[in-house]
Amino acid sequence: MEVDMQKVVFNGHYLTYIDTAVAEHWRAIGLPYPDGYVSKYGTDLFLRKSTVEYRAPAHYDEVLEIRVRVARLGRSSMTYLFEIERVEPAPAGMLVTAELIYVNADLGSMMPTPLPTELRSLVLQYEMTAPG
Repeated sequence: MEVDMQKVVFNGHYLTYIDTAVAEHWRAIGLPYPDGYVSKYGTDLFLRKSTVEYRAPAHYDEVLEIRVRVARLGRSSMTYLFEIERVEPAPAGMLVTAELIYVNADLGSMMPTPLPTELRSLVLQYEMTAPG
């Protein structure tokens, strides 16, 4: 169902793949979403901006790899960078790059609120390249 009439993965599905990668990233840093975050801090992260650059199409039954990292930690926001690459069949190649910006907000007021200190610490411990 992800392949459109042009016989390539429909562009909107890449954001679903990215969302899955974000969930795995949360597990990896030790804050599974939503229980490890929302119920713990009483805030939630809301997508503010997504930028997706399509370089080449993925096709039915190809194996893709998604790389994700936090590139920036702001006062109340965090910026993720993504790369989606075809790994099988050969030749491998970069398909999509993306940037997503999330804002931490108080659930009552829906106003931006600072990122939890523990989240900052877990991200900094996990990332090989420290976020800016």
